[in-house]
Amino acid sequence: MILKPGIEDLKIIGFYLGKIILGLAFTMVIPILMAFCFKEVNPALDFIIAIEISVLLGLLLIKICHTDKDLNWMQGMIVVSLSWIIAMVLGAIPLYLSGHWKSFLDACFDAMSGFATTGLTLVQDLDHMSYTHNLWRHLIMFLGGQGIVVIALSFFVRGFSGAFKMYVGEAREEKIMPNVIHTSRFIWMVSIVYLILGTLALGITGICNGMKPVNSFFHGACIFMAAFDTGGFSPQSQSMLYYHSPVYEIITIIIIVLGALNFKMHYHLWTGNRKEIFRDIETVTFFSTITATFAIVAVGLAQIGSYPSVFVLFRKGFYQLISAHTGTGFQTIYAQQFFSDWNPLALTGVIMAMALGGAVCSTTGAIKMLRIGIILKAIKEDVKRIIMPERAVIAEKFHHIKEVFLEDKIVRGALIITLFYIILYGLGALVGMFYGNSFLESLFESTSAAANVGLSCGITHAAMPAVLKITYIIQMWAGRLEFMSVFTILGFLYAVLKGK
Repeated sequence: MILKPGIEDLKIIGFYLGKIILGLAFTMVIPILMAFCFKEVNPALDFIIAIEISVLLGLLLIKICHTDKDLNWMQGMIVVSLSWIIAMVLGAIPLYLSGHWKSFLDACFDAMSGFATTGLTLVQDLDHMSYTHNLWRHLIMFLGGQGIVVIALSFFVRGFSGAFKMYVGEAREEKIMPNVIHTSRFIWMVSIVYLILGTLALGITGICNGMKPVNSFFHGACIFMAAFDTGGFSPQSQSMLYYHSPVYEIITIIIIVLGALNFKMHYHLWTGNRKEIFRDIETVTFFSTITATFAIVAVGLAQIGSYPSVFVLFRKGFYQLISAHTGTGFQTIYAQQFFSDWNPLALTGVIMAMALGGAVCSTTGAIKMLRIGIILKAIKEDVKRIIMPERAVIAEKFHHIKEVFLEDKIVRGALIITLFYIILYGLGALVGMFYGNSFLESLFESTSAAANVGLSCGITHAAMPAVLKITYIIQMWAGRLEFMSVFTILGFLYAVLKGK
């Protein structure tokens, strides 16, 4: 028998959801400060309206649902899944008020794309957008990459046992520091230090390329936030093509690779344990799959001779590949060129890279390298069982932070999540095909949305059907949260309707 959730469950969920909404409202102060700096009055008003709505909703939930009780696993997961949906709606308000989106659904699409660090966009006339709204587009990527719940745990929620339940619900499991509160603060410390260094590097490069200092450092900050959080938004409609700079591209490659690494790996690098990067199954698998998928892309591009020299082939091919594999979505080619200048083999290499993703406990989406590494280890173990004598004892281990024995439950967990991602990629492709797109185009765009990548072959645009927009929003949401909190809220809704 399924038990119907009680009023107390709803109060606990509402109370902690209210706290997260207040945290989100607080972040809207940053673009308002930017508006004052650039004397952008109307954009400032857009964010003041959004803050008022957010604060009112947050305080209302906290007041009505006030409780001293802690979260259980179900409640923590539901708070996480709902917080991302509410963040999308509230984050879309100032975007829609800017006039650069044709509908509120389009603004919600971009808000979810930003928070989920995807990078697909329906924005209109991006090149003439205010500094204030442009900053918000990239700031929500910076917030979403670290995690909406991580923000709350870092600054607005004091220590309580339910913190870990929300932390896990946001597709994170590893505690870098003794508890998740300190872990969340470490993640922010790493991100802010890199933000300062990355903005300086990109800003100086922009100045050397002839950009005005203010524009250069503004672009540098925006590009860093989108790159480190493997998001893919950019201040200009041409994405990375706007900068026409190999140096700019090299710097962004370094940043997106850093963003694709496990924050635990950053801890090891910061504390001087650099050998860990060559021992960990996740980073070894990551660099191995980059090599393998780029080989597929390079062979595909060489077959059709799209690029006149090896240097150009590497520059164009590797940049799209590393952008795909890290889930970033920066492009140095136009969307239509994926089908006009690339052949199916090269596109398949990019789709595979998008589907695989980066590290767990990083800013990336998709299946993740730890799961791929575990599955490969399990295959190796099964092959050993076949060729070794029946009496042989086979105990496979892998190194991830520490030495771990390969147990059936670990392999099962990796396989289940991988299967769900493959299903999600396929379902989105079916919807795309329903609206007249080819299989490869549909699979490309669906994988990009569900894996939170942001590369586009041209399907994503403001005129596409509303059903396709909603499909991609659901894919970005489910892919970012890695299903468990999504399944929990579906089970919760079923219990509300059918429970006794």
